[in-house]
Amino acid sequence: MQYREIVAVTGLGGLFQLLATKSDGAIVRSLADNTTKFIPSRLHNVTPLDSIEIYTTSNNVRLHEVLQKMKESATARPEAKAGTDSIRGYFMDIFPDMDHERVYSSDMKKMLKWYEILDGASLLDFTAINAAAAEAAATAEAGETGDDAAMTAEGAAQVSEHEKSGGGMSMPLVEEGEEKPAKKARAKKATEAEEGADTEKPAKKTAAKKKAEAPEDGEAPKKAAKAKKKDTE
Repeated sequence: MQYREIVAVTGLGGLFQLLATKSDGAIVRSLADNTTKFIPSRLHNVTPLDSIEIYTTSNNVRLHEVLQKMKESATARPEAKAGTDSIRGYFMDIFPDMDHERVYSSDMKKMLKWYEILDGASLLDFTAINAAAAEAAATAEAGETGDDAAMTAEGAAQVSEHEKSGGGMSMPLVEEGEEKPAKKARAKKATEAEEGADTEKPAKKTAAKKKAEAPEDGEAPKKAAKAKKKDTE
């Protein structure tokens, strides 16, 4: 059993070892009495201790870093049932960077309870976790250094090519082809303007057709009226 296998379950006290996960929950074993139970995901959330972070006044830290300070400190550790002032004073002494405005007293009491459980299960050895974290940090730093070197080499190559072509260092390293999209955009606007002009022509034809039809519709009633007067005579 290792620290990274330990989880907390909402609604249940204590800590558990994660044995298996399923689509609808997880199977865990209690560190208190070694009983195994199924935890349905619709009722509980399962949180690995290794993923929990603690607020500080700068960058957040992993829970195991606080637990490590608790283990190394010579300050007397209060019980979880102790007063709020006593508990806050303890964490302020062992971990001054902890953000006491965002870390509640209930969280501190929970850390005290978890420490006792982990200590009883001999799970307070974080050597492997710290070594893995240091290796990951070194790998990330090496990757960033390699990216910077590659960018510097690429920039030097561009400057060299520009100088060979006769340009000075004060000239921007921009190729002529980079301005073509702007010209295409202007051509596209001109094309849209022409298409807009073509779409207006049917409207003019329709207006002309209405003018031609208007006299015919208006003259028919006048002729019928003259014929009616002759009949009356």
